[in-house]
Parts: sequence; structure tokens; C-alpha cells
Amino acid sequence: MQRFSEYRVMWVLVFFDLPTETKKDRKNYAIFRDKLISDGFTMFQFSIYLRHCPSRENANVHIKRVKNNLPPNGHVGILCITDKQFGDIELFYGPKEEPVKPPCQQLELF
Repeated sequence: MQRFSEYRVMWVLVFFDLPTETKKDRKNYAIFRDKLISDGFTMFQFSIYLRHCPSRENANVHIKRVKNNLPPNGHVGILCITDKQFGDIELFYGPKEEPVKPPCQQLELF
């Protein structure tokens, strides 16, 4: 078995649309976003954050953390895809195609 197979390595994407009308809403938004970042998620686009995980089991740990930190209002979506699927993404900046940046190497400690 190959340890870092492109079918075993996962990407967790978190999509969210949270209210920001009141001061409390903005605080909840900031807390949710800060917890994503402290758990290793990085911004892919506004309100879309992603995280590279070495396995489905590791991805499930981070998905559970997101679920435990859900804000009281708004919409949050979580999508888990393989590294192979993520590698097929086509990115554009205007009409110009952008190269996909390779993920950083994540070390696994035992």
C-alpha cells in the first residue's frame, strides 16, 4: 500500500455564508474564521477555506472540529475530496489560466 496515494490524501473545503449585519454577527464570523485558521485551514477564496490532510481519518478529525465550532447563524458547507480530484481543478484569474500551486508538504508525527 502506498502511504501518500493521491486517492488517500484528502482536501477538506469549508464554504460559508455568515451574516454580518450586527456587531454580534461580525464577532461570530471572526471567531469562526479564526478557529478555521488556527486548525490549519487557509483561504482559497472569500468564505472558502481549505485544508490538506494525509488521510480520510485525519480529514474526519478536522471536519468534526469545524462542526463543533459552527456559528449560531448562517450557512456552512463542508466538502471532502481526494488529492487526485483537487489536482484536476482549473483556476482562472479573469480569462487567464492560473497554475495550480502544489500543496505544502505536511509532516506526520507519531
